[in-house]
Amino acid sequence: MVKIYFIRHGKTEWNLESRYQGAGGDSPLLKTSYSEMDQLAKALKHIKFEHVFASPIKRARITAQHVRSQLDFIPEISLWNRLEEFHLGKMEGQKFMDVKAQFPEQFTNFREHPEKYDNHEIGGENFQEVIDRMTPAVKLIARDYPNPDQNVMVVSHGAALNALINSLLNEPLADLRKRGGLSNTSTTILETVDQGQTFKLIKWNDTDYLNRPLDSTDTI
Repeated sequence: MVKIYFIRHGKTEWNLESRYQGAGGDSPLLKTSYSEMDQLAKALKHIKFEHVFASPIKRARITAQHVRSQLDFIPEISLWNRLEEFHLGKMEGQKFMDVKAQFPEQFTNFREHPEKYDNHEIGGENFQEVIDRMTPAVKLIARDYPNPDQNVMVVSHGAALNALINSLLNEPLADLRKRGGLSNTSTTILETVDQGQTFKLIKWNDTDYLNRPLDSTDTI
């Protein structure tokens, strides 16, 4: 049995500005994000993680390294391209409202109707492509850590993690958003007892360890 702790990266300047980042865009983590990563690390400090896997994109990589360095048992870390954020084509770097004005149908579908999201006009990946890219990584982790009471950390991105985790819980594309979004520096925990054949949700989008109320720019 392994528990996989899915961590969304710390909050960035573009998160605060309500801009799409995607796999091709990136912006610096806010100064306040480092204290929030400290709060996350404190919450996870005494858990023995076998390994940390992270997206190589800077905001996720720094989050993983920062949290990992404060754990009582410091595990090895691996950077996997399969854990990157959505490739978002023309949306990357643009403010949400600008995308809404330019691509109103796909703006709505990306946020509310994943099964209808068509990436041909915008470029990048659709939801199924992201799920197909990320799922083999999680399945491999589940197979590699089959022993009782093992824990693994995966640090990645909000939109991609939301699609991945709900897919692992057998939600259809139309229902990927039914649990809501994932917040910056949040923790979502899945457990598998059969080496990744099935997954059970233990905790969704936990931010109780953060010492501030969240606002709309924290969650995607």
